[in-house]
Amino acid sequence: MPHKKYFLLINPWICDFTACDFWLKPLGLLYLAAILKKYTKWDIELLDCLDCGQVESKYNFRLRVRPDGRSNFYKEEVVKPEFFRHIPRKFSRYGLPLSQVVAKLDRMPPPEAVFITCTMTYWYPGVQTAVELVRKKFGQVPVILGGIYATLCPQHARNQSGADVVVEGQGENQILGIISEITGKEALRPESKDVYFSDFDSLPAPSYDLYKDNSVICLMTSRGCPLRCTYCASHLLCPQFEQRNPQKVVDEILQVKRDFNTSHLAFYDDALLINHERHLLKILEVLAGLKLGLRFHTPNGLHPRQIDRTTAFLLKKAGFESLFLSLETADRDLLAATGPKVLPEDLKKALDYLEESGFERSRVSVYLLVGHPAQKKDQVVESIRLVKRLGARPRLAYYSPVPGTSDWNSLVESGVLNSDSDPLLHNKLVFPYFWSQITPEDLEEIKREANS
Repeated sequence: MPHKKYFLLINPWICDFTACDFWLKPLGLLYLAAILKKYTKWDIELLDCLDCGQVESKYNFRLRVRPDGRSNFYKEEVVKPEFFRHIPRKFSRYGLPLSQVVAKLDRMPPPEAVFITCTMTYWYPGVQTAVELVRKKFGQVPVILGGIYATLCPQHARNQSGADVVVEGQGENQILGIISEITGKEALRPESKDVYFSDFDSLPAPSYDLYKDNSVICLMTSRGCPLRCTYCASHLLCPQFEQRNPQKVVDEILQVKRDFNTSHLAFYDDALLINHERHLLKILEVLAGLKLGLRFHTPNGLHPRQIDRTTAFLLKKAGFESLFLSLETADRDLLAATGPKVLPEDLKKALDYLEESGFERSRVSVYLLVGHPAQKKDQVVESIRLVKRLGARPRLAYYSPVPGTSDWNSLVESGVLNSDSDPLLHNKLVFPYFWSQITPEDLEEIKREANS
């Protein structure tokens, strides 16, 4: 009896010095799954190597879920990359046990194609491991790689990942053509012939149903960012800033609550508060009246300058719980040089409005950049102290040199990095050992200051 025809989607492991499940979901892969479901005839299987709620009991792993929905990863120590031999930290593969994934693949019939994503550029070793396992089990099945790594480091991905096809940029208008080439249109439904997704709103909703547990989901109300901070790649990943129709966002939230009884929802927007009067506020006004019991989180950071009294009130009334604000630094010169989207006084006003609306200052996190090439220890320490004086919680955001950004170009021009440097050097935790003015000893002092 012939086996079913299906596509296998893989979200690979994180290989890093540390990692936690910060409301992580492969949203791009879930959008891709929705397109495949709608416009192809074949089944879909998702293998999320970061879904540690599925770790088998024999591995003696205890999933610790915080009240806000974040959780820990199972981890297995692996050989540290040669680049990092001198760094006195362990290096691990985070996610499902390797042997459990191997056993799962052994039970699967050969897929017609495998689609893999990768978020951070320096997490590509997880992609390599996934491709190696696929090749060992299924031979020369077509492997298609997309995501942030493929977009920002396409040549490295073509040379090193093992994938057959590397998809740069937003993949929704590329994927059906790739499938047509692979299958000779055998897999496509007739209605796929003239499909073109003209904007973000025209995409089908992400296929959350591929998960057994949807108590935590992620959602985007916009793509990209109109700002141009020197360290940020948002505009490279999504050149056009797009905001969805507010009612469609509300409908999607109602749908996931109804279908999955979701408890936590994390907004992945890079610029959630831009144009908030005609965008987010319209969403919040509806949510505030529905009393869904959902708790909302903003891991990507909110721009304090956009938080006024009305916005703060509606964030509270709608059920926002974990607020992360982006200050980056209290140093005005560095703010002006990297992207003047906020000033220290903007943060103070935002915190005043949030407290007035019922948020506890001590539970509001403020991102502070650490490790920027132009940054010194004292600048970070003073930024931490400012946030503490304002009563909020400083949260260190470690700088990563991202290919294509202004900061990256400056580092290449100055000879600190090469244009083709290994993406492992983008790792946000290695700056004190390579090119930052902040030393490992400085970093430990900074962390003590932040945590005291």
